[in-house]
Amino acid sequence: MIARFSPFALLLAALLSAPVAAADPVIDAPDGAVRGVQERDMRVFRGIPYAQPPVGERRWRAPAALPRWDGTRDATKFGAACMQPKPRGPSIYAWDLPAMSEDCLSLNVWAPQNAKGAPVFVWIHGGALSSGSGADPLYDGSALARRGMIVVTINYRLGMFGWFAHPALSAEASDHVSGNYGLLDQVAALEWVKRNIGAFGGDGGNVTIAGESAGALSVMYLMAAPPARGLFHKAIAESGYMVSAPALHEAINGMIPAEAQGVDLAAKLGAADLAALRALPAADIAEKVPATGYFPFPNIDGKVVPRQLVDTFDKGEQAPVPMLAGFNSGEIRSLRFLLPKPPADAAAYEAAIRAGYGEFADLFLARYPAKAIEESMLAATRDAMYGWTSERLASDQAALGQGAYLYFFDHGYPATEEWNLHGFHAAELPYVFGTATRTPPLWPKIPDNLAERKLSEAMGDYWASFARAGRPRAKGGPDWPAYADNRGFLHIADVPRAGHNLLPGTAALHEAVVCRRRAAGNIAWNWNVGVMSPPLPPKAAGCQ
Repeated sequence: MIARFSPFALLLAALLSAPVAAADPVIDAPDGAVRGVQERDMRVFRGIPYAQPPVGERRWRAPAALPRWDGTRDATKFGAACMQPKPRGPSIYAWDLPAMSEDCLSLNVWAPQNAKGAPVFVWIHGGALSSGSGADPLYDGSALARRGMIVVTINYRLGMFGWFAHPALSAEASDHVSGNYGLLDQVAALEWVKRNIGAFGGDGGNVTIAGESAGALSVMYLMAAPPARGLFHKAIAESGYMVSAPALHEAINGMIPAEAQGVDLAAKLGAADLAALRALPAADIAEKVPATGYFPFPNIDGKVVPRQLVDTFDKGEQAPVPMLAGFNSGEIRSLRFLLPKPPADAAAYEAAIRAGYGEFADLFLARYPAKAIEESMLAATRDAMYGWTSERLASDQAALGQGAYLYFFDHGYPATEEWNLHGFHAAELPYVFGTATRTPPLWPKIPDNLAERKLSEAMGDYWASFARAGRPRAKGGPDWPAYADNRGFLHIADVPRAGHNLLPGTAALHEAVVCRRRAAGNIAWNWNVGVMSPPLPPKAAGCQ
């Protein structure tokens, strides 16, 4: 006999047999309770504020502590991106930004379900201190967090909002300095992590700061900043650039003082005083400032930033923490705006190099020959900015007795080869984060095959093990030699391979040029490389 059931009975049976959805996770952290979302085995909390909104009279002031809030704050959606200009023209790095606001000082947390005392990985996004967001899909923390970490991504003030110095701002500040607001935001985010991350299952005593490009620049400044001391315990700098910075008041290294730059910018915006500056609509600032020629950058104020980064690291005054640093083989292939117009021919190229590099010209031309002008210009700018910086970081941390690890990302795939973007700037990011399917719309599409997945697994392992214990290791991958072991490094091509003595003599050449410029005192060391180089200053004490 066939059993018969009523429609109600069938519906009830279906409801009883359906899997029960996990409840939204709630964390009662010291700064306030937050409700996130459960995504598979991951608890995710988005848009948690870490400081008071820097709006109105708080525009261009240090971040202020946020009082504990009442009730449970919704943390299911990303916070607003910090104010920035809308993308102009197509770019492999561009995607649709979420809503923008000055009220943007928030962070996001990915925490494994049963995390307890887990290492913490704090990511600082790139974007030339002018653009980007901790909510970018490329930085989704799920895959890294599944390696046993708490992943935090942060927003910080950008452009004029984060890096604007002015005599009137310095006068009103209790410490009489101005301009490094974005860096102070990063410090405030790290202070939030120290106070609160234990409630999410993280270990506030095992925090790694990490970033790429301007994020790596930020990592270096945090290593040098007294207010950040003790807030992190390891550092990762991907494609960092240790270029010269302006001073707040004085003209140094051929750079206009930051306050003078601020006065000029205020005049271009038609603002006569601070009240007028603070009354400017945020959207107008974001869109109009880039056309003025203003470039956001930290300034040497003697307090938040004590001195030039190279001087801090030479003195061994940077944070004594393990370091992982590296750069990509094709950094400048996607950053060609950093290059000048190429010389007309090989003779003009060689003449420009001899005029700029003097007694070092033969060494320079041996590495960057006139017979291949385009490739030489790409490689020279890469090495002078990113290669020299990465090797210097590894060398300086090793000199402090800290574990230091250098990498060279040299991986390509069909789309990058077709577009002449082999190993381009930021190309390593989807491999580190395991986000190959979450790249921007115009990003060279990464193939979905076993070889690419294995490379991503290895890189995620290396980065996570470094954050956990200060030594990068990967299941099935080669041991990554420390830099102190005969300039050890990891060559990341189709597969990772251990090596020694990366690009012999190259970092030493660029160090010698920077040393001469530092000694001269009136020449910057940044993008003035190769055919743009000013004449080499004479030999000085301590320089080659």
